[in-house]
Formats: sequence, C-alpha cells, structure tokens
Amino acid sequence: MDRKPFFDAARVLAGGRLTQVQVDQLNKAADGLVTGSSMTTSQTGINLITSFENLELKAYLCPAGVWTIGFGTTVYPDATKVKKGDTCTAEQAKAYFAYDLKRFENVVNNGLTVLVNQNQFDALISLTYNIGETAFKKSTLLKLLNANKFTEASDQFTVWNKGNGKVLNGLVRRRAAERVLFLKK
Repeated sequence: MDRKPFFDAARVLAGGRLTQVQVDQLNKAADGLVTGSSMTTSQTGINLITSFENLELKAYLCPAGVWTIGFGTTVYPDATKVKKGDTCTAEQAKAYFAYDLKRFENVVNNGLTVLVNQNQFDALISLTYNIGETAFKKSTLLKLLNANKFTEASDQFTVWNKGNGKVLNGLVRRRAAERVLFLKK
C-alpha cells in the first residue's frame, strides 16, 4: 500500500512535522490495515537480498539513478525519499530494512492469488525489493504466476536486468539467483 497519502494527512494533523515515535506508531496502525496472506521472508530470502544490497551509511545514486541508503532503502518509513547528503547509522539502516521488508511482503502477499512455497515467496520479495511495488504489481511475471503458469513466470525474472536501459551485470546475477531460488522445491 502506498503510505505517502496517509503520512501526508498525519503531518497536516500534527502541524507539519512528525516525530520518530509518531512515525513508528503510524506504521503500526497502517500495518494493521493490511489484509491478505501473511507469508514472511525467511532467512534465506533475507540473505539473498543483503547479498546484493550492501550496507551504505551515506546516500548514493544507484545505477538506476535513485538516491539510496542503508540496505537499498529509497524511501524512509515516513514516506520521504532518500536524498543526496543523507546519512544513517547501522541501526537505522537495519530498521529501514525491516520496514522495507514488511512493506514488500505486504505487496507480494496482496498481489498473489495463488499459493507459493517459501522459496518462491523469498525470490519474489527479493525481486520486488529491487524493482519496486508498482513494477511488481504491473509485471508480466505476476500475471503469469496468478494464472498458474509458474515456469513461464520464472522466465520473467531475467527480464528485470536493466538500469537506465542498460543491462547491468549485478542485476543479471541477482535475477539468476532469484530464479534459481524460485524454482527450488
């Protein structure tokens, strides 16, 4: 779910700014509104994501030209985008990662109309963590998966190998690893 309108409204009610405690409370409230399946990412999935998302305590431009921090965070829990000059501690990066993981678990859980196994779920989380919510929701991969075409869906992982229109070796490796995990029983 896109939480930006939720936080925008909360900022208005709070007089323009939210404290971290308020952000945490609002995230808990928003989490309670999410319905659907409740699969969560296993340690295998977490390891896969963090093997490609290195810990960065200073904001940097990723190959796709998006400001990123921590373990691949592009949007903070309060719905503001990471920007040039931002920094974080290792503990903050872990908190952002936990928030991002939960957010993408909700996206995948709510997008699926078929049952998947843990490996398939973990692979989908890694993909969605990298390509984002909108791209996943509109993907041919999700359409094929929800049509029970698992093999065809697995072939779609390799489509997501570009940043700014260029094939990136890191994405080729990541998609191959995600596809292998997805096909693992």
